[in-house]
Amino acid sequence: MTETWWCEHAWLGGDTVDTGVVITVDNGRISSVQPGTPALRVPNRLYGLVIPGMGNAHSHAFHRALRAGTQRDRGSFWTWRDLMYRAADRLDPDRYRALSRAVYAEMTLAGITSVGEFHYLHHDTGGRRYGDPNAMGHALIDGAADAGLRLTLLDTCYLSSAPDGAPLQDGPQLRFGDGSGEGWAERVEALRAQAHGRSGLLIGAALHSVRGVPVEDMPAVVDWADANHAPLHVHSSEQQAEVEQCLSVHGRTPTAVLKDAGVLGPRTTAVHATHLTDDDLADLDATATGVCFCPTTERDLGDGIGPAPALLGTRGLFSLGSDSHAVIDLFEEARAVELDERLARRQRGIIDASRLLQAATVGGQHTLGWTDAGAIQVGARADFVAVDLNSVRTAGGGATPENIVFAATAGDVTDVVIDGRVVVAERRHLRIDAAAELGSAIDDLLVCL
Repeated sequence: MTETWWCEHAWLGGDTVDTGVVITVDNGRISSVQPGTPALRVPNRLYGLVIPGMGNAHSHAFHRALRAGTQRDRGSFWTWRDLMYRAADRLDPDRYRALSRAVYAEMTLAGITSVGEFHYLHHDTGGRRYGDPNAMGHALIDGAADAGLRLTLLDTCYLSSAPDGAPLQDGPQLRFGDGSGEGWAERVEALRAQAHGRSGLLIGAALHSVRGVPVEDMPAVVDWADANHAPLHVHSSEQQAEVEQCLSVHGRTPTAVLKDAGVLGPRTTAVHATHLTDDDLADLDATATGVCFCPTTERDLGDGIGPAPALLGTRGLFSLGSDSHAVIDLFEEARAVELDERLARRQRGIIDASRLLQAATVGGQHTLGWTDAGAIQVGARADFVAVDLNSVRTAGGGATPENIVFAATAGDVTDVVIDGRVVVAERRHLRIDAAAELGSAIDDLLVCL
């Protein structure tokens, strides 16, 4: 099936924007791109500035239920985590399916066409197995399919509660564990076989963190990811306390522990990477390990500001995620990388807008394994996101990467096309009333708390 799209303006990469761009799509892929074409009389017309679909490289779907609910009283990452565990303990496959479907619909409305779900809520209360040990994973898969975006399910190994290998604590943590790295690999291999052939789905791997996976269990996860050429993600150096605990137990930083365990590499993404030494930066560069920043979560939890300019200079991919979904807005994540750096340095103009937009698009897609997405070019997946240039935020800013990154919000996304299919039109999801379903799913979950 061949379709033609006319775009008023389109960002094709770099610092400039083209006008009157005609894109031909065959079976969900771009077959030609022609800038400088006057408005065509075709049914598919996208106004404003069209950018490639964005990749949300780090998501915990159920954290969306906590938005605005953890802001009273002072606390830390660790007190926030206690509230998050309470929410996790009330989820079952049906509630997870309803919540994730609504969360992923919210993402499409924000211009996100692929998401990496860092999934560790595997089992029933007390750690009991469901009849299908991957029932919770299937709930997420179904939610993403309903919402119409691609999913990289980063199935997460989570076995311990501290860097010294202490067992998972009684309560919600017991739902995360598979007993061993080998037990995790056996369950995930069954999921991979069940999911084989489903379009818009990749099964990837994740190590929760150096506190969540004992060193001796890491090779089983790394080996499974290698055997399946799968993305491998890991939380790393998010809080200073985590680094201090790791130094106390292992005498090395989390990055050094991961390096020695064979975790680092070009298919690996270190999520957060906030508190890094010079040696850590050198190790990430030498192994071409990618990094995912989640600035709205990192500032919401008071984690700190990571060394973005140094990491952008390494050989690994740089991507962005909405993590705990304090907001779901990759424009906000992108500009926060630069604005946080301005605060830290008291200097402007460290990272330019086109580089930040690249992180939100091609960086995010590639780190999730969708290496044929993230750019408007021949052969790529036909993912288009139209951004309004005449809203109260963007009016007068022009068709520029700077207007998109430093002024636009998720609310300025008008239309979203994923693999050639219209998913969002005129700011409305074609299948899901996201606001109503979010309210219903979260109310149902919170009533149980």
